[in-house]
Amino acid sequence: MKTPDEVIKGADELRWQLPQNLHDRITESIYAEAAAIADRSITRPGSSRRLAWQQKLDRILTNPWSAFPIMVLVLGAILWLTITGANYPSRLLATLLVDKGHALLSGWFTALGSPAWFQGVVVDGMYLATAWVIAVMLPPMAIFFPCFTLLEDFGFLPRVAFNLDRIFQRVGAHGKQALTMAMGLGCNAAGVVATRIIDSPRERLIAILTNNFSLCNGRWPTQILMASIFLGTLAPKGWGTSIAALSVLVVAVLGFGFAMMTSWLLARTVLRGEATSFSLELPPYRPPNFWKTLYTSLIDRTLIVLWRAVVFALPAGAAIWLSAHIPVGDQSLAEWFIHATDPFAWMFGLTGVILLAYIVAIPANEIVVPTILMLTVMVTGAGGGQGAGVMFEADNDAVLSILTAGGWTTLTAVCLMLFSLCHNPCSTTLYTIYRETQSAKWTVVSALLPLVMGFALCALVAAVWRWVA
Repeated sequence: MKTPDEVIKGADELRWQLPQNLHDRITESIYAEAAAIADRSITRPGSSRRLAWQQKLDRILTNPWSAFPIMVLVLGAILWLTITGANYPSRLLATLLVDKGHALLSGWFTALGSPAWFQGVVVDGMYLATAWVIAVMLPPMAIFFPCFTLLEDFGFLPRVAFNLDRIFQRVGAHGKQALTMAMGLGCNAAGVVATRIIDSPRERLIAILTNNFSLCNGRWPTQILMASIFLGTLAPKGWGTSIAALSVLVVAVLGFGFAMMTSWLLARTVLRGEATSFSLELPPYRPPNFWKTLYTSLIDRTLIVLWRAVVFALPAGAAIWLSAHIPVGDQSLAEWFIHATDPFAWMFGLTGVILLAYIVAIPANEIVVPTILMLTVMVTGAGGGQGAGVMFEADNDAVLSILTAGGWTTLTAVCLMLFSLCHNPCSTTLYTIYRETQSAKWTVVSALLPLVMGFALCALVAAVWRWVA
């Protein structure tokens, strides 16, 4: 065993044997290795055409002067593609399920000798309402959801959230709410589910409560029909379609404004708190996996949301038929309600038919227009339809004739467009809100908040319109 002196002596000898610049050499070696790792990991400007292309694209898509017009154009293109592309398959499904399917089922029930009331509830009510929901809802969702997912995979939607983050921060909301509102344009129930990407419970609740101001695909038919047959006809010849499209776009943008205003009010009253910041990593642009995206969109989004709507549409169809056949004195329950609420609805530029249509159509906004036509024919006796409580659809000229016979004016159409934007969510969305919040209180608030705003807005517009006129 070495003594302490021998150990010290050996260490001194070893120290003298080591190079004098060992520390410098070790440091140089570490920096050299770090530089090698950096060269392998970092792509420098000019060394990659792909990186240069992505940087040029980012300078366009994240610049405030160019980003927002591009966002509006992309959204408009998707909506145009959704509306235009869904026309033919919607008509095809309507012909197959509504025209032929309804006639076929009616013949079967008649041949079996089923009671008239049972056939009315099941075939004219439950089946017909469900068929309309499928015909109207399925094609737009099958187009919109894949387009939305493709933009997300490509890397465009994270840039949208980046651009809108500052606006949402100023009103006390979260930047990711931009994505949930965009999803709500396809279906509000899907938009509510999409709020899971927001980590803050307070800001997620704000996003849930304001998602209804995004026009879902169930409300687009109402907007487009009213704008086409009432507002479009006021424009000079050749400008009708453009004026109608511009009117619908104004309503959609107005919905975005209401969402901002409501978020600001909630963040400064019942949901006070500081807006949280989030680190948004802009992913690289990459070509989407088309078939995987199509499968995911159709299975995880379209069919699930459609199934929920169908479940709620079945009882709604029964309620529509029963309201037209349950007697109250010498008239039906539907007629009694319409006549009783007409004076109240007049203050808001609406009619009793519209109020009843939105009550029985709570399960699905897609059946609002067919219900309005059916109720108007039932009350006025105007031509059209297949009997009381049986929904139907007609071309624009026939619709204008029926509604005019029911006392409709341009003011009625404008107020209906605004009420369609601001009214309670459908039952599918309300059920989704309850599942996401686990709170009956916030579910009720989500139903009453837009409804109160809708009545207030319609009352203001009706008062100003009549005063000016």
